[in-house]
Amino acid sequence: MPYLTSAFFAGWRHHLWLALLIAASLAFTFGFACAVPFAAFGAVAAMTLPRRDALLLTVALWLVNQIIGFGFLHYPWDTMTLTWGAILGIVAVLSTVGAQAGVRRRGIIATAVTSFTAAFAVYEGGLYLISAIVMGGTEDFAWAIIVRILEINAAALVGLMAAAFLIHAAGSRVVGLRRIAPSTSLR
Repeated sequence: MPYLTSAFFAGWRHHLWLALLIAASLAFTFGFACAVPFAAFGAVAAMTLPRRDALLLTVALWLVNQIIGFGFLHYPWDTMTLTWGAILGIVAVLSTVGAQAGVRRRGIIATAVTSFTAAFAVYEGGLYLISAIVMGGTEDFAWAIIVRILEINAAALVGLMAAAFLIHAAGSRVVGLRRIAPSTSLR
C-alpha cells in the first residue's frame, strides 16, 4: 500500500501523475543519460502507487531510458552496453522493491527519507556488486561520482515530491477541500 494512498491520485490525477513521471524520465534521460535517478523514481513510485503499479512504472521508465539512449543518444549496440542496459533495468526494479520496504505510515519526510535511502542503497549497492563480481571493475564508483549521483537523485526526489503535492493540490481545488480536510472551511 503506498504511503500517499491511491486516493491521493484518483481519476485524472492518477493519469497526470503517470504522464509526469514518464515525461520526467524523458527529461532526465536526455539530461543525464546514464545517471537517470532511478532511486528517486523508485521511492516516489513506492510512496504514490500500489505495489504492482510502482513496479510496472519502473519498467516503463527504464524502457523509456533505453529507447532514448539507443534511439536518440546513440548508445553503442554492443554486448557490454546491452548487458548494462539489462542490469540497470533489474537493479531499478530491485530499488523500487527496496523503496517499498521503506514505506511506512509515519510522517511524510521520514517516509520519503527511509524509502529513498533504501532505494539508493539497493541501486548503488547492486550496481557496485555487479561491477565488482560480474563485470570486472569498480572504477566508476569513486566517492565523487557516488556523491554526484546521490545529489541528482535527491534533487529529483524533492522535485518529484513537490510535483506530486502540486497535482494533489490542483485536484483538491477541483473537487473541493472538504474531501481532504473535513474541518477546513472553504471561506
